[in-house]
Amino acid sequence: MAEYAPLAEVVRSGFVESVHFGSAVALSAGGEVAVARGPVDAPVLPRSSAKPFQALACLLAGAHLQGPALAIAAGSHTGEDFHVRLVAEMLGAAGLGFADLRCPPDWPEDETARRALVKAGLGPSRERMNCSGKHAAMLAAAVAAGAPTGTYLDPGHFVQERVRSVVEELSGEKAAHVAIDGCGAPLFGISLTGLARAVRAMVVSAPGTPPRSVADAMRAHPEYVGGTGHVNTRLMRALPGAVVKGGAEGVLVVALASGHAAAVKAIDGGPRATTAIALDALRAAGADVSAAAEFATVPVLGGGVPVGEIHAVAG
Repeated sequence: MAEYAPLAEVVRSGFVESVHFGSAVALSAGGEVAVARGPVDAPVLPRSSAKPFQALACLLAGAHLQGPALAIAAGSHTGEDFHVRLVAEMLGAAGLGFADLRCPPDWPEDETARRALVKAGLGPSRERMNCSGKHAAMLAAAVAAGAPTGTYLDPGHFVQERVRSVVEELSGEKAAHVAIDGCGAPLFGISLTGLARAVRAMVVSAPGTPPRSVADAMRAHPEYVGGTGHVNTRLMRALPGAVVKGGAEGVLVVALASGHAAAVKAIDGGPRATTAIALDALRAAGADVSAAAEFATVPVLGGGVPVGEIHAVAG
């Protein structure tokens, strides 16, 4: 297996302080591998970068999802009030409520929302957890299919079997490993190349098809894929037509309307450089990402002011 490659440097006052190693792959407009750094054919756990596939599986299973509801099913929301209202609507339409969610209680990622909860004397809740949109979609799919709702997270449940089928079909790979994600849902390991290939397939699918519907919902409603100030949301707005989905442990996938796609895995699990790495890989594959120049580096601060930057290391 190829060794992990240096993907990004952290430079402070002209000194290289840290280096992020990992893997990065970028596909050309035609879908061929144009950039490969590190073991891009080795399996990874895609974490929340797999949410577009999970949303697609729910749609195919019969869940009535469209627009913002389809976007939040594929997203990792920041727990703001408008996210929670939509999750409530999705569950209500299926005859369910917050008590039916099996994701763990959590604080919202959005700082303003978190402070408001603290001020009101409230604590973590399942609906504020960043995966509650996905879980609401899975429950809606279970209801639509006549499958049990209490066991919707079991790997052998009808909904999760549909997820696995979608992942394997779009990636062109058999799942290399089955794990449990942080939210409790089954997670299917595929290669980084397979991850890029799968999200690209959704973006370039014919208009009106279920895979394209998921991609189009994410692009039309990026505030439900992330939230206020979230880097995925901001990058999708900077690159119209892009689908961007990050995951825990340093995973990120970006697919452009041009057909280019990139996937990144930082082996240290840190996400701070993954956007810069993905953009660098896309650029090397021939994609025009100039509109996202502000994301090509991350400021390194000293005393509250920039004294350096995190930037991708060209392969």
